[in-house]
Amino acid sequence: MKTIITGIAVLFFATSLLPFATMPAAGGSSQAQVRSCTEDAGKQDLQGEQREKFISDCLASKPVESEKKLTAQQEKMRECNREAREKSLKGEDRRKFMSGCLKG
Repeated sequence: MKTIITGIAVLFFATSLLPFATMPAAGGSSQAQVRSCTEDAGKQDLQGEQREKFISDCLASKPVESEKKLTAQQEKMRECNREAREKSLKGEDRRKFMSGCLKG
């Protein structure tokens, strides 16, 4: 009987982590946040709905670092790409525009 209950508990725990498994990786930072929240829940011996709620609240309270700070060159590249896209430039015209934009 204990084996069945343990098996059900393990299955429930594994399926509760499925939403986290489908989350896109954001440079590993979101994975680290999930790991941290899961470890915190484990330290508090939380189970079932309490564990799920704790992990959900924990992840919501931690800001996700979606973008790293960009260098000045990367900012310039982003701006030039945006302008080229707005102008619908392709091929040689885009190359010339990007070259001039990044120089000036």
